[in-house]
Amino acid sequence: MRPFLSFIAILCIALLSNAQKPSFSYLDVFDLQYVQDPQISPNGDWVVYRRMGFDIMKDRAWGNLWLIRTDGSQHQKLTSREVSESGPKWSPNGDRIAFSSSTDEGSEIYVHWVETGKTARLSQLPFAPSSLTWSPNGAYLAFSMNVPKSPPVIAKMPKKPKGAKWADTPRITDRVYHEADGRGYLKPGFNHIFVMPSNGGAPRQVTSGDWHHRGTLSWAPDGSKIYFSANRVEDWEYRFRNSEIYAVEVESGNITALTDRDGPDYGPQVSPDGRYIAYIGNEDKREAYQVRKLHLMNADGSNKRSISDDLDRSISNITWDSKSGGLYFNYDDKGNGKIGHITLSGKVTKLADDRGGTTLGRPYGSGTYSVSKNGAIAYTHSRPDYPAELAIVPVKAKTPRKVTDLNGALLDYRTLGKVEEVWYKSSYDNRDIQGWVVYPPNYDASKKYPFMVENHGGPILNYGDRFSIEMQLYAAAGYVVFYPNARGSTSYGEEFGNLLYRNYPGQDYDDTMDGVDHCIQMGIAHEDQLFVTGGSAGGIMTAWMIGKNNRFEAAVVAKPVMNWISKTLVADNYFGYANTRYEGQPWENFEHYWKFSPISLVGNIETPTMVMVGMNDLRTPPSEAKQLYHALKLRKKETVLVEIPGASHGIASRPSNLITKISHTVAWFDTYRKDSKNEKKE
Repeated sequence: MRPFLSFIAILCIALLSNAQKPSFSYLDVFDLQYVQDPQISPNGDWVVYRRMGFDIMKDRAWGNLWLIRTDGSQHQKLTSREVSESGPKWSPNGDRIAFSSSTDEGSEIYVHWVETGKTARLSQLPFAPSSLTWSPNGAYLAFSMNVPKSPPVIAKMPKKPKGAKWADTPRITDRVYHEADGRGYLKPGFNHIFVMPSNGGAPRQVTSGDWHHRGTLSWAPDGSKIYFSANRVEDWEYRFRNSEIYAVEVESGNITALTDRDGPDYGPQVSPDGRYIAYIGNEDKREAYQVRKLHLMNADGSNKRSISDDLDRSISNITWDSKSGGLYFNYDDKGNGKIGHITLSGKVTKLADDRGGTTLGRPYGSGTYSVSKNGAIAYTHSRPDYPAELAIVPVKAKTPRKVTDLNGALLDYRTLGKVEEVWYKSSYDNRDIQGWVVYPPNYDASKKYPFMVENHGGPILNYGDRFSIEMQLYAAAGYVVFYPNARGSTSYGEEFGNLLYRNYPGQDYDDTMDGVDHCIQMGIAHEDQLFVTGGSAGGIMTAWMIGKNNRFEAAVVAKPVMNWISKTLVADNYFGYANTRYEGQPWENFEHYWKFSPISLVGNIETPTMVMVGMNDLRTPPSEAKQLYHALKLRKKETVLVEIPGASHGIASRPSNLITKISHTVAWFDTYRKDSKNEKKE
């Protein structure tokens, strides 16, 4: 009997230990870490990656580079420097790693010698480099960097007296695109391509002209040319969705255009044998959503064709296989990140699932991969119970092997909310709609819990089965959380994503409410305990939902667009809406823009509503949020305005602001909860 009693004792201890695990909490956010930008060595033995975390004292994300063997051994920091490091790139023969790193003077280019472990700074640049790329022989590095220009001068001011304290000179711009959310005012200038010796030396500018030259760079096998994408057309500011593939001769700087259609063509990659150039793009049909396809052309620009027409999913991050027989790529399918391979004849093979986990706030698609010469894959692997870890898919293997556990010390000792996938039918047209439910930790099906809808942004984006700080903290606060991918979401094909074309918000409202009704039928939601929130496009949908019905106990509308007429002409991307989201400009189609503005429904709102926005938001400016708040105050409805100092549209870019957003949402909803202790279901 003793072995049996010992087994029972061990089982009881294990059960007790599990029951005593605390839920995920606000301060746990600062202890999370995740893998970003894994780069596998050419021979497939090592991976260098950026190890990300959060600094609780400086309230920011940080990242530096780490090395690990693909079998999970010899996990070590790349350098002894305690500063930001990013963008690692292996040399063609794997003997060096180039990367960017911060200094007191700004970001610079460094090289690390693998055999000796020594690291040296190569550059002394006036601006931060990007798109760092080795030449095929390892002798040079190419990169993109800003070259400033003087702002326009309209009037000559008189000279001020010595010691006088006059006002600052005015800021003058004549550009279409002159500010960006999260960056603020964009100083005049253009990005150009530079090359420099990989053992150090002066950088040399190889492109010219008043156009931006940035993004993926790809060297010709003989090192004579660099292929890139840019928008070097005469009216480029107004054809802002357009880009073409170009080749620049490294010695002479002569530039040749290889594509010329109206639409985005970008991300060129030259095949190892030099015969082909692969690139991503589509002809611009001026629609809300178009699938980005993989194209191929000969190295001289002839024989252009799409090879991914049979895959109704957008492709990104393409990489040639070593035999020039096909390409690896990223795509999302039904809310899950995939890695695939496509042959030159268009045959697609899925190689890996669960790519993601680098957008920790909400469960958006994200993550990257890299491939060795022999076909081993390193990528960011995530599931709902952990953010991005490093996973390896060995050559000819069918399953990945997770080789890091950056969060085991934290998450193994927390009880997370269980995430469950749900499918249901749209009442509008019987389409299949996908969503996910997050249950509170230690969920008891016999009890009644408040139910929260969390709408995603975009709206041309997708949520999925990925780790999410927000969803877990909402669940830890006692809410059953439902997040759907209503029509307009990506990863379901072009037709599904384009259903919101000149019809937004539209039947995505029906899809979301049908999800609520489905969860009520499941017995996990209850009519008297419904709550709704969302940010950006999710804020638009939240405001639309409470304008369309009064079923919710409370709402939090975060960083919304309330008035498409005002938003369209004041946001940082003001030039991007006409004829893709809505027909014509606001002054040409006033009724259409107003019809889809949530402020048009404000007279119907009875739901107690918190309105939240970052005070530095340039994408959905605070004036949009204030329109809702002011209208509700004038109608004497329960409302409060939460303005977050210093926050741009990406409120979650600072951990404390992410916590502020979640805690205020929970506090507002808790005010209107009817079951503080989760009453038993009747």
